Amino acid sequence: MFPAPPSVMTSPKGSRAQKLKLPTLTRKGTLEVPSPTEKDWSKDDEEDWVFKGPDQEQDSLPQPYRMINKLVNFLFDHSWEIIEERDASRKAELSRIQPTIYPPLLESKLNKMPNCMAISQDYVFIGGTKGFSIYNLYNAKRIYVWEKLKVDVTYIWATDLGSEILIASVDEMGIIRLFYFYKDGLYLIKAINEADDTSKQTTCIKVEISEGGDFAAFLLQGAGDIWLDVYKLPKESWLKEVEHPQLTINPKKKVRQLQLNTLDPVTADNLEMDINISFRGDVKLSLPVYIMKIKPPKPVAGTTFKSPLEVFAKVEDCCGLGSGQNHFIKDSQWERQAAIFNATFRKYLDGEWEEELLSMATFHFLLPSCIIAMPVEVKSPPGVACVIGVHWTGSHNFFLYSLNRTLKDKVDPEGVWPCAAPIAVSQLSCCCSYLVLACEDGVLTLWDLAKGLSLGVIALPERCFCQSIHFLKYFLVHKGQNMYPEGPVKSQMKCVVLCTDASLQLVAATETQRPTLSVLVERPVKHLDEAICAVAPVQALPGMVLIFSSNGSVHLMDVAKPQIVCAFAPPRSYHLAVPWKPVFVVSLHHPCFLLRGDHPDEIGSASQAEDIPNSIFYFNFEAYPLLEQISRNCTIPQANVLDDTTFPQVLPLEERCENFFQKRFRKLVKNKVKEQEYWTRLQRYSSLLQRENLNK
Repeated sequence: MFPAPPSVMTSPKGSRAQKLKLPTLTRKGTLEVPSPTEKDWSKDDEEDWVFKGPDQEQDSLPQPYRMINKLVNFLFDHSWEIIEERDASRKAELSRIQPTIYPPLLESKLNKMPNCMAISQDYVFIGGTKGFSIYNLYNAKRIYVWEKLKVDVTYIWATDLGSEILIASVDEMGIIRLFYFYKDGLYLIKAINEADDTSKQTTCIKVEISEGGDFAAFLLQGAGDIWLDVYKLPKESWLKEVEHPQLTINPKKKVRQLQLNTLDPVTADNLEMDINISFRGDVKLSLPVYIMKIKPPKPVAGTTFKSPLEVFAKVEDCCGLGSGQNHFIKDSQWERQAAIFNATFRKYLDGEWEEELLSMATFHFLLPSCIIAMPVEVKSPPGVACVIGVHWTGSHNFFLYSLNRTLKDKVDPEGVWPCAAPIAVSQLSCCCSYLVLACEDGVLTLWDLAKGLSLGVIALPERCFCQSIHFLKYFLVHKGQNMYPEGPVKSQMKCVVLCTDASLQLVAATETQRPTLSVLVERPVKHLDEAICAVAPVQALPGMVLIFSSNGSVHLMDVAKPQIVCAFAPPRSYHLAVPWKPVFVVSLHHPCFLLRGDHPDEIGSASQAEDIPNSIFYFNFEAYPLLEQISRNCTIPQANVLDDTTFPQVLPLEERCENFFQKRFRKLVKNKVKEQEYWTRLQRYSSLLQRENLNK
């Protein structure tokens, strides 16, 4: 131990010499010679003097006690700052207006962890341990369980085909399976990438099914390579085969009726089933037709052409123009340019390297439009996708591939949309009419695919980059309330952009005006736990989006105001296990959403992850007083839109021009009438003056 310093070793009562000391006055800072006149003396001079008792005048501490004293004082000051900051934040939190929190309407308890959910028609498909389950959307009753796998289902999609539903599930091994659900039968179509040899097994990364279920694309990875497989789905044949199963049934197999798995809790709710679903494994449906295989574009390298004429001859009918593959730049020029770049920016490049990212693809099925060039002889039915648009990681180009081809045809893009920077995020609207391309430099390009024109280009704030894009169904603000127009709206779009800094932006664009950008939620600075991690539009409520924060809170925001309308939360005994990646699904055609919750009190006592008690909570917007009227009265008649002068942007261009000329004509007529009345009054006044003069 260190010896005690002199000031500490002295007696607490002090010596007799210390007791005889008188109090002293010491001045802060350096001494200055005062001015000769008293009026120039500082009025705050008395504050510069500090009264000190004789016991307070002690010798300075020696080392290492002086350092320890400084550390203790620093820790005390730092702790006091933290206490004050927390106290201020607590007071600010109490002063904030807390939104109304609504509990769930229904709860479906599960003893197996659900990994994913999907909604189609009146059914909920929940993927989990060794398969998936089918639930009724309205009463949360389980009506069927399909568990035939050795691994869990991690992703599930459900596409409405009219009276049928197409289900796609991906398990932990990356195997994609297609199911066909029709009335009371569930049919397995095919496991797309399942291989008998495990060394040749591929992994499915992304799935996209076209609107209407005519085409499907799967992004596969295997053996150090990645590619995109595109299939045509024979949904007409499927409908005939399930309606007339005697043509395809294997007589050696028997139809397996519904059997509830013994691992699931069997309650009275489970036994009261609406329909009796059976798995028809004996019925073989037609397999999807393989169309093409799309690989990532090759890196741009030196040319192999000997003359510019060969370059132009390579580009046939301008297809593929702008991809950068066909050029006349030699290897020596590439090397010279790279050497100049490395020499110029050597100090920034030394010691820094980035791991090469795996090239990923984002793809969308596009409907026929003016902006997509198609051969004259190819006629695609209305409402059926004709082109698949693809962009790869780090690529500037958005490639367009025609779907009207066979496997023997050469896979070349029919069109290329080059961008000024690599495309980071892209999103297609639900109606397939609008497309947004977000580049890595924060610039958004808005496309109206139906009319074949660009709605504009807009840049996000500085150091703000796009993370995800969410389209809103176009709405109007009528008498302070968000409402959907009853008639069709053309060249009008609104979308919400979630940025990488957790800020939320609203982008609006019209055909005749420049796109606008407004901030909905600022980037969190102090309260980092309130950072937005997921956003979901609510189609049942115009202008509303669900916001999921990293602290587990779920809020409903009105983007037109913008302000928080209310909040949703499971019971206090439950919470979101992974708040930054919540498991939820919002219905596109019903006023509801589902949210997974976990029981925190029993997580530690559970031996395995599947033993943790979980629940799926059902929230219905029409069941809450604050949202009931908004959900039921959310449509404005077309006549009100046409009569209201505040919505000129909704009308087509011809009607807007006609209204403009009519208003102009009425204004001219009104001015002409006023002019005639003015001259008539002037003539009367002059005649009265003449009469008065004559009388005089």
